[in-house]
Amino acid sequence: MMEIKRVVFNPFRENTYIVWDETKECIIVDAGNLAKRENVMLDEMIAARGLKPVMAVNTHGHFDHVMGVGYLKEQYGVQFACSSKDQFLVDDAEQRAMMFGVKCMPVPAIDLDLDSVDSVTFGNTTLKVIKTPGHTPGHVALYNAEQKMLFTGDTLFKESIGRTDMPGGDYSWIMQSILEKIVPLGDDVTIYPGHEGESTIGHETIYNPFITEVLNQEINYKG
Repeated sequence: MMEIKRVVFNPFRENTYIVWDETKECIIVDAGNLAKRENVMLDEMIAARGLKPVMAVNTHGHFDHVMGVGYLKEQYGVQFACSSKDQFLVDDAEQRAMMFGVKCMPVPAIDLDLDSVDSVTFGNTTLKVIKTPGHTPGHVALYNAEQKMLFTGDTLFKESIGRTDMPGGDYSWIMQSILEKIVPLGDDVTIYPGHEGESTIGHETIYNPFITEVLNQEINYKG
């Protein structure tokens, strides 16, 4: 059974997820650890559970989500998985962070292109890779159907969505991703976003104004 530990890192309060199963193999989703104390905190959480990190998996390439990938690769020798469509963001991460007054480690090259695979596997667990462009061109969500858990990155938040006014962003794409790729997964799916707390798809179809606006338009049109 998959287990999840959320840790909030860096000045942008980004959610980093440690994800593992009974084999003790684990992945780190969106490693945003930046400061030395955050690296130590992450190491202690991993050690306390006896985990073996095997991969750093990123929903997208924005700098606040990749700040810790270099440390994980150096410390644990993990693979780095991300969409090649976001390579330009990964390449620009250090410079972009400096624009916000933040210094981060160099981000390593992508080892596994999430555009080229249908899923990622660790231990006995498989996460389906769902392409959800809009926040970035290569954004993906990671879905475990057995436990109805979905890592949405910065595509879908609790009662909000990711911004689309940065390089590579597109509002029509992100709404299409949400309505055609995420909502059909079902109301009882729990979402784990890149910022703020978790939610469910059912909650979002009722209380997320970006989704309800479109759904109400469809109802009025059909009516």
